[in-house]
Parts: sequence; structure tokens; C-alpha cells
Amino acid sequence: MAVSKELLEILICPLCKTPVRLTPDNNGLKCSTCRRVYPIRDDIPVMLVDEARIDAE
Repeated sequence: MAVSKELLEILICPLCKTPVRLTPDNNGLKCSTCRRVYPIRDDIPVMLVDEARIDAE
């Protein structure tokens, strides 16, 4: 089971408060402002700044 569409519509980056989008590989949620990618583990988004990686793209 994937992350629900309803949940994706309300999730924001905890650092800069920008809405996040699903990455192309469906393994994370990316903030377009600060470029942090928050992992999805066992279909649960981990929205912790310390767990995020910064994407170069």
C-alpha cells in the first residue's frame, strides 16, 4: 500500500513549510524549495529534517 493521495495533499516540509511531492521512484517526498528528500519507510513518510537528504537536482 502506498502513501494515500489525501495525505500527500497535506504534507509540507517541516523546515520551510513548502508542500512536498513524491519522487519519481516513489521512495521519498521532495521539497522544491530546500531540495530535501524525506524518506518513505514501510509506506510511512518520515518527515524529520535529520532523516532527510539534500538532492542535488
